[in-house]
Amino acid sequence: MINQKTFTVLTILAVMQAFGLWWMGHLLICKCGYVALWYGDVFASGNSQHLIDWYSFGHVNHGILFYGLFWLIARKKSFQWRMVATMLTGVIWEVGENTDFVINRFREVTISLDYYGDSVINSVADSVFMLAGFWLASAVPVWASVAIVLGTEAYTTWMVRDGLALNTLMLITPIEAVKDWQMQGWMQH
Repeated sequence: MINQKTFTVLTILAVMQAFGLWWMGHLLICKCGYVALWYGDVFASGNSQHLIDWYSFGHVNHGILFYGLFWLIARKKSFQWRMVATMLTGVIWEVGENTDFVINRFREVTISLDYYGDSVINSVADSVFMLAGFWLASAVPVWASVAIVLGTEAYTTWMVRDGLALNTLMLITPIEAVKDWQMQGWMQH
């Protein structure tokens, strides 16, 4: 499905992402000293430090949404081009998300009080999940992509009072009532 040239470009982008985050001072792995396959406590300092967490669903959705966006605005471009463009948006987001400015913004307006940025391994895994979402959207009907995005957003909102949509909303336009509702989940934790 992807050719060697595309695979090479995707790998180079992932390496650049990893190096950029490491250069910015992010830890390669969790400061706890181990890497968990799944880490499900969004209220603990290990969140966004391991391979898979609740936010991995949002990264799959990112891939699905960008598959749709690039299909709409660049459908004459090759599948390979659109995949690389999607990966590039993911790398830009991951590096931007892990700047001091955005990390501090997350701390100010969301429930991410102890958030100090992603580990390098978590960030690169996020990009892999985004590519998985892109691939998934290319393989299933549009209605299935829509159902996956809506279903995972509803599920993560129900389970941890957060997700791609709420995180984006709170980052751009914080709503105190939403933050209070999310904090109630933290207090029940």
